Amino acid sequence: MLLSSWKIFPGPCSVSVLLICVFSFFLSLCCTCGVPIPPNPANMCVACLRTQVDISEGIPKQVTVHFCKQCERYLQPPASWVQCALESRELLALCLKKLKSSMTKVRLIDAGFLWTEPHSKRIKIKLTIQKEVMNGAILQQVFVVEFVVQYQMCDDCHRVEAKDFWKAVVQVRQKTVHKKTFYYLEQLILKHKLHQNSLNIKEIHDGIDFYYGSKQHAQKMVDFLQCTVPCRSKTSQRLISHDIHSNTYNYKSTFSVEIVPVCKDNVVCLSPRLAQSLGNMGQVCVCVRVTSTIHLIDPSTLQVAEVDGNTYWRYPFNSLCNPRQLEEFIVMDLDIIRDQKLGAGAGVRSNKHTLAEVWVQKTSEMDTSQQYHCRTFLGHLLNIGDLVLGFDFANSNINDEHLNKMNPHHVPDVVLIKKSYDRSRRVKRRNWKLQEMARDREGMDTDDERQYQDFLEDLEEDEALRKNVNIYRDASKIPVESDTDDDGAPRISLMEMMEELSLADATGGEGADMMTD
Repeated sequence: MLLSSWKIFPGPCSVSVLLICVFSFFLSLCCTCGVPIPPNPANMCVACLRTQVDISEGIPKQVTVHFCKQCERYLQPPASWVQCALESRELLALCLKKLKSSMTKVRLIDAGFLWTEPHSKRIKIKLTIQKEVMNGAILQQVFVVEFVVQYQMCDDCHRVEAKDFWKAVVQVRQKTVHKKTFYYLEQLILKHKLHQNSLNIKEIHDGIDFYYGSKQHAQKMVDFLQCTVPCRSKTSQRLISHDIHSNTYNYKSTFSVEIVPVCKDNVVCLSPRLAQSLGNMGQVCVCVRVTSTIHLIDPSTLQVAEVDGNTYWRYPFNSLCNPRQLEEFIVMDLDIIRDQKLGAGAGVRSNKHTLAEVWVQKTSEMDTSQQYHCRTFLGHLLNIGDLVLGFDFANSNINDEHLNKMNPHHVPDVVLIKKSYDRSRRVKRRNWKLQEMARDREGMDTDDERQYQDFLEDLEEDEALRKNVNIYRDASKIPVESDTDDDGAPRISLMEMMEELSLADATGGEGADMMTD
């Protein structure tokens, strides 16, 4: 046919006719507008096909998502709340799940966010979909779905705001005067973020109450306490309501946790049976640290031992003094004991302390000649003329079951506890701080500030104790260094401090809510 056309129309016109025949062989005309198009099953151009068919029909172009302002979480139906950052993969998946039921007949090719103002309460997603239409033709379309953010308070935040709607409470108690163990426990809870699930935290005179919306969260706190401090717990529950139709019960559970009544720097008197089981150590010991166990040291032999919670409740012992009863002594003479021989069956000795014999005198009795002789485990810290805090057994009236049965010759006159430094200088030099839990305070003692300063000093003096504590650099305090202020007091180095994290929003200012009215 082409050859015959070439013969019928010779000359330049024959080339045009030839090209028309070639294109007509590979192209067809749209049945609606007559535009040449590549052949397709619908025999229509893309523009006409889109006027006839809308593959995005049935897919909503505006959808509502619910957002909780208090905890900044989005509702994932039916009842779960998830944490999603703006333009994150998690937020994209949550939005696509909203459209999943209406996109069963189309194929999703691509999805991505379009930029919107962070405070506009609008989230826009551009979708690319495909669908087979009209005799097998595949049509692709791009459109935008707008998600409107509406505020709705989640159930957890409802309980937090109510502050009385709780299902479980953990009552932590310690029958002691000083709160060093509670301060240490507070830092452990903050480090492991176990306070985030609590609805309310209430501090009372001899302990703390943690309120939870579920029994599982309360049980998690109890398990954590049993692993971090020596304690024992009891569980009770009270019936609130009973549905006779579904046979469901609503209880309020109470977990009572009692921590051993011994704190750091307490002087204790062990029972003879317990002292013998710990390596024939002396009955009068000093508590140097309380972690998951009670760390004891014998000031006359440097023997150390650890007493866990179960052992303590089988052979209980009490503190013989409280920090208010400690008196200040001055070291008059000191003699280091190099070779100390222990008896048969003796336990482990401490390598961090040095045994010494000292003569001390009370600073309140400097006008007298009364001096006291004792052994101490602070030989590596003390020098002649240093001030030291200790407990005066010779002039104290103590009513203790185990101490009253001891031989008076085996009871020391004085037990030295810790070296004393100028507190005002230490506070002035302290360029670090600790975080605190947000809690309600009721019936607080006026001595709490002094006890908190004692805990901070313990962190400075005990490197092993502060390994489990997050210490933050205090930028608001600039310590002034001088030669006269250096009294040898232990300090925390910058290497052990953390920078306090402060989040900034998109404008570069202080951290703000994700969405505002």
